[in-house]
Amino acid sequence: MKLLKEFHRSEGLNLHGKTIKREAVRAIIREGDQLLMVYSPVNKDYKFPGGGIKEPESHEETLFREIKEECGVILSEVTDEFGLVVEYATAREAEYDVFKQISYYYLCRVNPRFLGQNLDEYERQLGFRPEWVSIELALRENQSVLDGDFGDPPWWTKRDTYVLRVLAEMGNPYG
Repeated sequence: MKLLKEFHRSEGLNLHGKTIKREAVRAIIREGDQLLMVYSPVNKDYKFPGGGIKEPESHEETLFREIKEECGVILSEVTDEFGLVVEYATAREAEYDVFKQISYYYLCRVNPRFLGQNLDEYERQLGFRPEWVSIELALRENQSVLDGDFGDPPWWTKRDTYVLRVLAEMGNPYG
């Protein structure tokens, strides 16, 4: 899969040190000029649905689970790979030097019939809800968050805002 971007969330990282890695998948779900994204009224940002891969899940199985949990809809098709983003940060675990997050983005289609969400506790606290939104509106809202208009932004806002910019520049990736 094509590397879209690398981010360094922390300064002075020893990228050759002991690394703990987390892999995740993210869904780009587009219908016309609208994206299905997850909105947080607490953070005031939009994020792509997705999350961590649980062994022995495949990427597609993880997308299916995460889209259903966060958006309350069913994945009907993974149409293509879009790209990946790698993030480096200071590890929380004392025995590691670096935390490496790899996010794989896929173009997906869903059955839009809402079945109800199944959110984790932190997702409930952040008020996660699915919303169909234009790329332009999601970019504008996320940029306000990154500009500090609402306090410190969540770490994922920078990553997903970058992917939104890539989408905006290329037009409709479904052709």
